[in-house]
Amino acid sequence: MAKIAVYDMANQQVGERELNDSVFNTEVKPYLVHDMVRYQLAARRQGTHAVKNRSAVAGGGRKPYKQKGTGNARQGSIRAPHYVGGGVVFGPQPRDYSFKLNRKVKKAALCSAISSRFQGEKLKVLNRIELEAISTKTFSQALGTLGLQSALIVVGQPDFNLELSARNLKNVKVLRADGVNVYDVLKYPHLVLTEDAVEQLEGALAR
Repeated sequence: MAKIAVYDMANQQVGERELNDSVFNTEVKPYLVHDMVRYQLAARRQGTHAVKNRSAVAGGGRKPYKQKGTGNARQGSIRAPHYVGGGVVFGPQPRDYSFKLNRKVKKAALCSAISSRFQGEKLKVLNRIELEAISTKTFSQALGTLGLQSALIVVGQPDFNLELSARNLKNVKVLRADGVNVYDVLKYPHLVLTEDAVEQLEGALAR
């Protein structure tokens, strides 16, 4: 099994722990990661775009002029698509962009994303993260001590002091272990896990 050093908030090594290879050191499969990112981004799309076709545009209930004798081409309505103010042909309509992805694919993609951070030496494990009060400045200084400027921080249990302190830092995001996802793991260059978060991820993803 792979091993990784465990640090405290002062960036001092306080121990070492083994990591489950099926979660943290598995083969990275880019095609699965790509499919999962597409799946996440597609599910975020609202799909509320819409335009009016000729039947939905107001007006145009009668012929603009008689069928014959004017010398013009015959017309049935001034709301036909070739008129200014007419309906749109084959325009976008409300739709659902989401698609199905198998549960095994989702798990394998997340393991690949996490493993890419471990294999690229961009994974850091902390024994705990404790803040006595809500303070963005204090938390920012702690990140500086850890040598981190942009990171995804994953904790095992709700920590409102931490979550609120990190909320205004644009290059930092705090997630609970049950909310870890491929897109956020890839978005931030470093992944920081607390020891209880490691345990939860191994319990949920280990094969």
